[in-house]
Amino acid sequence: MDLKHADNPMDAAGPVKAMLSNLFHGWGYNFYRKENRLRADDLLIRTKVSEFLGEARNHLARLEMEFRREHLPAPTREHPFPDRSSVLAAQALERIQKSIEAMEVRVRNASVPEMDRIHQPHRNERDTLEKLALIDQDLVGAVFSFREGILKLTDGATAASETQRLLEAIQFEAVWDRRNSVLSILA
Repeated sequence: MDLKHADNPMDAAGPVKAMLSNLFHGWGYNFYRKENRLRADDLLIRTKVSEFLGEARNHLARLEMEFRREHLPAPTREHPFPDRSSVLAAQALERIQKSIEAMEVRVRNASVPEMDRIHQPHRNERDTLEKLALIDQDLVGAVFSFREGILKLTDGATAASETQRLLEAIQFEAVWDRRNSVLSILA
């Protein structure tokens, strides 16, 4: 049987076909519109960026655990208190992990312009979403290089300072501020 000439059961569906047509076109959502694809792409990109940040954070957690095991042993009678520099290094690793986790949450929960029928005639939604896509591209590149730099770290003692240097190099806040400025136009 040739599929080109197969009958489509939806053609004779009557009210079901009308309902399906309304779902795609009449009730405001069309899967094939460029704006909807850009919105979905933004969500996929932010999910991937969040995963990259999670991988970096997990690697730092492993480094911290190894560092604590080596440099912060259980107290003994001869050494009842841990070395102060080791405690500070472990705490610095912990703070860095929390800041990466905060970045991860911000990326995952970031807003994107909604499909708004009331304001749609008054704003150019496609341009805004295309600008967001370009910023997301910068964000992916920065976070990917950050993750690669973190995964190369093997020493917990220097990991905090090296991570801080990598964070400054990717300029996450600058990229994030650009994203927020694009979205603030819509508010």
